[in-house]
Amino acid sequence: MKAKRDILVIDDEAVVVEGVARICGFQGLSVDTADNGAAGLEQLDRYAYRLVLCDVMMQTLDGFQYLAEAARRSSRTPVIMITGYATVENAVHSLLCGAIDFIAKPFTVDELLAVVQRGLNYGRLVEEEAPAAGAPSPRTNGPTPHYRLGPVSWAAIEPAGTALIGVSDVFVRTIDGVQRVDLSSAGSELVQGNSCAAISSTNALVHSVMCPLSGRVLDANARVIAHPDILASGPYADGWLYRILPSDLKYNLRWLQAGEASPGRGDFR
Repeated sequence: MKAKRDILVIDDEAVVVEGVARICGFQGLSVDTADNGAAGLEQLDRYAYRLVLCDVMMQTLDGFQYLAEAARRSSRTPVIMITGYATVENAVHSLLCGAIDFIAKPFTVDELLAVVQRGLNYGRLVEEEAPAAGAPSPRTNGPTPHYRLGPVSWAAIEPAGTALIGVSDVFVRTIDGVQRVDLSSAGSELVQGNSCAAISSTNALVHSVMCPLSGRVLDANARVIAHPDILASGPYADGWLYRILPSDLKYNLRWLQAGEASPGRGDFR
């Protein structure tokens, strides 16, 4: 049986690796490091990690190649992508390829702690709800039909051509208690892959929600702002975040997965 470790950081920038190791170490987490994807896979063979933080752009086996090889090996360890090349395509492509979240460099201490907390909690959910290797993951209770951006957010296209977007139940469950939800106002422009909402948890961390679709906000859900606890019980009903007018629907949908389709490695479905 493999020895258990908390976090593996795969990045070829020493300052990033050292910073993550120091910050997570202060939280009592064990941290191992690797400077490329191939070395990261060797570590993955050696230890049972709770979470992997992996850079996108590396010389030897980049982040997307790492995701593909980890999936081929049926790894159940959640992966969060980190990169200084914070394009929308990198963000949404990461989730399409099996990562559970994405964080752009440079990031703050609080941003790192928030995404690490979600990643560790996500891994715990996987083990609790699908403990056997190769077992199917539980399904979310998403609206039908709907599209999803990994295990983070969702979109449902309405007959009039507008769309409802919201946060997934899995994302909410990885946050230690929802205390506050901050949304953009009507008329704001949202961009797929960028943050569209901020959810504050009871432990004072702020969790950014990646937007599943680009478009103009027609309506921000005032009930979620007034009663943030709605997210814990009805993120697909009364807990939707926005009604938007999509601006580039055909292009955006290429990065999303249909709710009824089989998701990537590690996704609840």
